Amino acid sequence: MVKQTHKLLERITVDPKIMVGKPTIRGLRITVEQILKALAGGVSLQEILDDYPELESEDIQAVLLYAAERIGEERVYMVDTGV
Repeated sequence: MVKQTHKLLERITVDPKIMVGKPTIRGLRITVEQILKALAGGVSLQEILDDYPELESEDIQAVLLYAAERIGEERVYMVDTGV
């Protein structure tokens, strides 16, 4: 599982010269954010693949895994405001 996870995450690239450094799929000008927003908006996997023929289903898996990994790193800390 770890090797497969690592292989999927290799599909997500960050390059300051591409899309202002936003995470993209395989260096294409398609961002993780674009795909996540499309999915959240109800666009199906097949519609995304039809709209972006250069993408593969593994790219969508990589986007979801990347987002899950980032969320998994988030922490919320309680701050005493004295109120």
